Amino acid sequence: MNLPFFIAGRYLFAKKSHNVINIISLISAAGIMLGTMALIVILSVYNGFDGLIRSLYSTHECDLLIVPAKGKSFIPHSTAFDKIRSSGSVADFCEIVEENVFVKYGEEESVATIKGVDSVFMRISTLGKYLVEGDFSIYHGEVAQAIIGRGIAQKLGLKVHFLSGLDLYFPSRFRPVSFINPMASLNVETLFPAGIFALEKGYDERYIYIPIDVARNLTEYYDGDVTSVELYLKAGVNTDRLQTEFSRLLGKDFTIKNRYEQNETLYKMMGSEKLSIYLILLFVIIIISCNLFGSLSMLIMEKKDDSQILTHLGAKESDIKNIFLLEGWMISFLGIIAGVITGLTICLLQQRFGFVKMPGNFIIDAYPVVVKWKDVLLTIAGVGIIGFFAARLPLIFLKKMKKFDF
Repeated sequence: MNLPFFIAGRYLFAKKSHNVINIISLISAAGIMLGTMALIVILSVYNGFDGLIRSLYSTHECDLLIVPAKGKSFIPHSTAFDKIRSSGSVADFCEIVEENVFVKYGEEESVATIKGVDSVFMRISTLGKYLVEGDFSIYHGEVAQAIIGRGIAQKLGLKVHFLSGLDLYFPSRFRPVSFINPMASLNVETLFPAGIFALEKGYDERYIYIPIDVARNLTEYYDGDVTSVELYLKAGVNTDRLQTEFSRLLGKDFTIKNRYEQNETLYKMMGSEKLSIYLILLFVIIIISCNLFGSLSMLIMEKKDDSQILTHLGAKESDIKNIFLLEGWMISFLGIIAGVITGLTICLLQQRFGFVKMPGNFIIDAYPVVVKWKDVLLTIAGVGIIGFFAARLPLIFLKKMKKFDF
């Protein structure tokens, strides 16, 4: 058996080792364990929220979004668009009219964004899963209806069973502004609320879904005009390849965005936040590792007589150094292994039983947890590097202070 490894193990695990140094060593290992566990648990919870947010946004995000490079509207009827419609990779082709409008319900007023959608969108959308009141329908027979975000509904004091209609106002593109009768320069559409959805606060406070024909009448777009086209692809299709192909087909007059590009700022922010959390917790582990530095320094000085005896018996200085270096690494290794096991156990229990509940009225009951092995490996690597240097620094420091000179 390797002599430095054997002696390091004896120093760490000997039954009679109950002095202050060993207690500090145990505290060091416990600190590293807690830091490692916290990293795994917090990153896994963050992954859970990340997945939840992405799933919520996927409800109103398409696989590919086509918008004009200049201007606000276009007519999606050309040879290029016909090829896109008939592409075997495209499952659904949805025309959209989106504009900001002034909203009035009774005496309450607000500003919102209408999203005019067609029957294809209503058939494929999963937004209906997030209704908190009413029905997911933009027509009741021949009568046009609106599906409203909960945030707007609360601002307006709106309920779907009320008899009052929802008035939408938009400035006319063709009629001049009249200072005598300003209302004459506004287009008005009245729809009855059919349903209220609760998806995400920012989205709920902004969007109202209405029939695309009503949106065109309100905004005075020509028949066939749209502000965007949403493409929903078939399963297994390479989105990046198709995005490049359609971009080449449509030319510079149009921009095609994938899911990431539709909310690029949000996804970049989420990635930055996760990195920040990782670095902050690593910094905490660095502070915790100061205990390891102190315990090893004290152990080296306490065992100076043992080291001198080993030197007289023929042990090299490198062997003596390796004893204390290996003990430091053992402490770090034990802390890492215990932290990983504890962290993964907590995550699996939370996934299975959800014992830590979400406060307030949220769309899920318990904190979401998603364990990614990449995060586990990064945690082990980060904490391991800290432990590696924390074990070496006492030897370097004491050598310079001439306290390690046998």
